[in-house]
Amino acid sequence: MEELILSRWQFGITSTYHFLFVPLTLGLSLIVAILETIYVRTGNEMYKRQTKFWGKLFLVNFSMGVVTGIIQEFHFGMNWSEYARFMGDIFGAPLALEALTAFFLESTFLGLWIFGWDRIPKALHAASIWIVALGSNLSALWILIANSFMQHPVGYAIQNGRAEMTDFVALITNPYVFYQFPHTVLSGVVTAGFFVLAISAYHLIRKTHVDFFRTSFKLGLIWAAAGLLLVMGSGHTQTQYITKVQPMKLAAAEALWETTGPAPFAVAAVIDEQNKTNTAEIKIPALLSLLAHDNPNTPVKGINELEKEYIAQYGPGNYIPAVTPLFWSFRMMVVSGSLMLLVVLVSAFLWWRGKLESNPLVLKAVLWSLPLPYLANSSGWFVAEAGRQPWIVFGLQKVEQAVSPNVGAGSIWLSLTGFTLVFALLAAAAVYLVQKFVRQGPVEPSVTPNKPAAKGAALWS
Repeated sequence: MEELILSRWQFGITSTYHFLFVPLTLGLSLIVAILETIYVRTGNEMYKRQTKFWGKLFLVNFSMGVVTGIIQEFHFGMNWSEYARFMGDIFGAPLALEALTAFFLESTFLGLWIFGWDRIPKALHAASIWIVALGSNLSALWILIANSFMQHPVGYAIQNGRAEMTDFVALITNPYVFYQFPHTVLSGVVTAGFFVLAISAYHLIRKTHVDFFRTSFKLGLIWAAAGLLLVMGSGHTQTQYITKVQPMKLAAAEALWETTGPAPFAVAAVIDEQNKTNTAEIKIPALLSLLAHDNPNTPVKGINELEKEYIAQYGPGNYIPAVTPLFWSFRMMVVSGSLMLLVVLVSAFLWWRGKLESNPLVLKAVLWSLPLPYLANSSGWFVAEAGRQPWIVFGLQKVEQAVSPNVGAGSIWLSLTGFTLVFALLAAAAVYLVQKFVRQGPVEPSVTPNKPAAKGAALWS
């Protein structure tokens, strides 16, 4: 049991570090590509400086995502060898394709983009960063195809005690992917939008590089607003799909113990998991039925009824995930999203009225809103993963069956402590570099308008 708990903690810590960087990589790569495209089309040197400034921050974030992602994959052989044995035939295929297509694509063209300034044609250089953005998001697609099988297995057969792939097309067209992938990418768009907004607000407060960050603030505002509206829509459709394929996840996230129709939405609750009840609730009548089924009168299955169904289908056991952390994580995600929407609406209104820069309180609110997308991303991912417990592969393999049988607690403690310390040092280095580049701001052009830039000018100039 100690080995299982430690293995879960280690994978959870690594995943948390990794997912701090993934959404920003997905969204910021697209912003950098858009900025360079504007530069190529208009010839406006300010957009070249915009591309280089945000490109520096993208590279720092991208590097951290790669390091933590590689370590995460090692866990499958280190701590979860039974999972690798059971799922390797299926899980290995999208991971291999992610490396062969997306990772090689983005790493190759990222090198071309970094060292190709003023050495290759502008259009080709801009195409390089678009390919990097495509590769980053394609990488997310392959990873989510693998994860979607864990959430909703398709295209497989159980043979010799293992899950073996029988239909690759079914694997990559898993309906779960079409709800999970857009939501993840759009979360990255929102994260990148607020990243740009917060840094731009920092300089507008200090009144440094005002013209530069006035432009980037406008871009970040548009990016964040569009991303928020779309991510809320995709989250709604994903919730409705989860109602069909993982009803226990929805019931646990809502602390809905008994089947109810119409089902209320609990704004807050005091949850008694031991007695399987809520001792106090603040509820909005019929809202959960409306959100889950587009009909305020449709019943929503409760935890207790679903547990009986799972026992009948899978045999004796506890099929109820940790209700309290799921309930509050979901609300953390919702509250974070609502606060982000409020920040965007107020900022857009003042921008439209031409009063934003004269309102330092709003600019400070924008600056301090930067943690909100990270809170929303992490809490949302926790709901997605913890909500399917006790399954590591839904309906096929439980978490307790997936841990490595021959790895002792001492070995896990050693690797857990070592990796966590290394991640902390890397995160500190990343934060140091980002704040250094942010405080420095964009580097002013070092050449006069009549003097061409030197060949081989680096990204950092």
